[in-house]
Amino acid sequence: MSTEFVCWKCTKPLGKVILPMSRREECDNCKADQHVCKMCVYFVNQRCQEERAEHISDTEKANFCDYFKPSNKTKIGVDKQKAAQAKANLAALFGDDLIEAKQQDESLSPSELADKKLRDMLNGL
Repeated sequence: MSTEFVCWKCTKPLGKVILPMSRREECDNCKADQHVCKMCVYFVNQRCQEERAEHISDTEKANFCDYFKPSNKTKIGVDKQKAAQAKANLAALFGDDLIEAKQQDESLSPSELADKKLRDMLNGL
């Protein structure tokens, strides 16, 4: 049995995923793990709604949760697209072009981000 799913991170189609979803399943596009809390139907409002499930500290890494049930809702992608469009509209309203830089900064680690901000500040002097 196979079902169409979209990646919880980049919202690209995953193609055919065989159920039950393997813990090693990953997105061909962004290489994100797919057997993760954020891809589960029980993960709502940044929390697991399955009372019997053990706490998972990193909701974006593959886990061994016995209650994992993959979500095939494209709502995740739609929400990200709406948020990106709203940010772009707000930036355009105020003549701000920082949205692209902020999106690039999201991929940096905290130490890399701090280093980048310091270098940008020193270059501005």
